[in-house]
Amino acid sequence: MKVEELEEFQGTSCRKSHHPDSVKTNLIHRLNRIEGQIRGIKGMVEKDVYCDDIITQLSATQSALNSVAKVLLEGHLKGCVKDRLAENDEEILDELLITITKLMRK
Repeated sequence: MKVEELEEFQGTSCRKSHHPDSVKTNLIHRLNRIEGQIRGIKGMVEKDVYCDDIITQLSATQSALNSVAKVLLEGHLKGCVKDRLAENDEEILDELLITITKLMRK
């Protein structure tokens, strides 16, 4: 998403997730580890580390990102989607299909 699109999205969206504090804490810990992995990969590139070793670290980082996405998707399905369907808001299904399509591109 381009910066302009992100700003537009954030400006028009007032929706928020409702994750329990334990899930939020778990996600933040995972993202902090991923952030550290990215800094480590950057350092590997700067030090001219063997390409295959960098690729291995990239793969591990992608796996960690996928795990975060799974946790978020589960919460989204069990919370946001369930609630909106209970309100007869079937637009959530189109939104969900777009979201799943984005995840499958990876």
